[in-house]
Amino acid sequence: MDCLLVSRDGQHEPLALPDGVPVVLGRGPRTRVADKKCSRKQVELLADYKHRAVRVTQRGVNPTSVEELQLQPGDSSTLQEGQTLWLVNGRYPYTLRFLPTPRRSLLDFFSPKRHPLAEGEEERPPKRPKAPSPSEEEEDAAVAVKLHQLQETAASAEQAKGGASHLPQGRSLGLPPHPRDSWEEHGKLLVFTKEGVVPSAKVAGFDLDGTVITTKSGKVFPTSPDDWRILYPEVPRKLKQLQNEGYKVCSPPFPWVPPTLTSSLMSHVSCLSPPPQIVVFTNQLGISRGRVRPEVFKAKAEAVVERLGVPVQVFVATGTGIYRKPLLGMWEYLCEKGNGAVSVALQRSLYVGDAAGRPPNWAPGHKKKDFSCSDRLFALNAGLPFYTPEEFFLGWASAPFQLPHFDPRELDPHGRLYDPPDAPLVSPTPELVVAVGFPAAGKSTFLKSQLVPAGYAYANRDTLGSWQKCVALVALALREGKSAAVDNTNPDPESRRRYIECAQDAGVPCRCFLFTATLEQAKHNNRFRDLTATGHVSVTDIVLNSYKSKFVEPSLSEGFAQILRVHFVPCFTDAHEEALYRQFSEG
Repeated sequence: MDCLLVSRDGQHEPLALPDGVPVVLGRGPRTRVADKKCSRKQVELLADYKHRAVRVTQRGVNPTSVEELQLQPGDSSTLQEGQTLWLVNGRYPYTLRFLPTPRRSLLDFFSPKRHPLAEGEEERPPKRPKAPSPSEEEEDAAVAVKLHQLQETAASAEQAKGGASHLPQGRSLGLPPHPRDSWEEHGKLLVFTKEGVVPSAKVAGFDLDGTVITTKSGKVFPTSPDDWRILYPEVPRKLKQLQNEGYKVCSPPFPWVPPTLTSSLMSHVSCLSPPPQIVVFTNQLGISRGRVRPEVFKAKAEAVVERLGVPVQVFVATGTGIYRKPLLGMWEYLCEKGNGAVSVALQRSLYVGDAAGRPPNWAPGHKKKDFSCSDRLFALNAGLPFYTPEEFFLGWASAPFQLPHFDPRELDPHGRLYDPPDAPLVSPTPELVVAVGFPAAGKSTFLKSQLVPAGYAYANRDTLGSWQKCVALVALALREGKSAAVDNTNPDPESRRRYIECAQDAGVPCRCFLFTATLEQAKHNNRFRDLTATGHVSVTDIVLNSYKSKFVEPSLSEGFAQILRVHFVPCFTDAHEEALYRQFSEG
């Protein structure tokens, strides 16, 4: 194999790039470039024959470009076969070519090509290819038949071994490619299906912004509908590789393959296997908030898919709720309704996203931390292998990351309800219970299920309207010889004192029920409540953060007879509700 950099302007002969040997190009006789803006050492090129690619590192002052990606001094990118390298300032284009050696194998016969000369070789008159003899033609025809038979045999073996899900996309199931580009709307979910999309047991999922595309302007958010470009030149090539993954080398060779042909043929012999369906999952909250018109985003999504050059399905969460990542609404819709009844094989699928929870300076030149961890959590929720764009498209090593402190998967529905465990939950004599804890920490559910059935009067500021009315209700209940419970957040001694004094005036003990849910758990509970419950007012993060800033740990010195630490132990009505609760809901 030879690697050649071909001048598209035809200014000189192709330049040979040896495997693994750095080659520096710039202004000079080799390139015949006299432009003073081009440095004599403009770029360093390092060919990788195994991956049929060249690593391009800019050394000059003015920008070199790989396809649409403009490099700066010290930047590197990968030039793939067929792509264009612009030497400097968008001028002097070169195309990368990998070509076979002059000796032709049997399978090369039907498309003979003259092998271009490497730089420095003496020019010789081209020779006409030798016409094949009748015996060679007969042998090649037999090889072609055998290759076809091998593929058919492999397909039958796959079907017998693994069932329909292991066969090529749609073929065994009779599922045709999607006939035309189409959009569907399902509440806060938009679905675009490109012509040619075929259901598959394997799904290659990708985030959009920061993973497949980025802004041309360099700003975090696009300044206009056309302010986008493909993130890395490697992205379209990698997606096209995924589409071609239905053909993988068989090993060991089949017994009828002649030993003399094994080495030349087996690199071309392929077993049928389904390529993955390529799917984009993107959060676009700006649509529901009126910052982006749906038709404008649709046009942008179609333009991006067209630029990628492969059939892609795009799922768009337009607002908050079940479809927004990291929740699995989009993924579940794909599996249940968007994949032609083909079951998805999780461990043969994958997901790629840039919201991966990486800290500041996670790699040289990447000083900012990831804005969230929602993509990694989306993959965790679904059970999918996860990669960042740099890991998947560029082959970088895995970067460090930080998951949220609260993990809903670890909550035990059979855990201990409170501490100390030997304390009585309900008093046989009148008392006042003051709840303390974050909104959405489980206070109302606990008091209504544990104390109200035991005859405790229930005071809640949300329903009564003010703390003064709560104090009045509690005082009345205590005068009547009843116990009472106050369901407020009560973060500080001042807010708790009014109830302690009320109990002291009535001559009854006052206990504190401290609900131990953390801020992160309270936020998770609040989001879960928004998804499943009706008739309640959603709590904003501002309110939750305000409680945390005011909170003072309650103590016996305030006048409490006892402090009971109440843990959040979830109780679910069905398996679907439990599965939803155990999903990470915010990155």
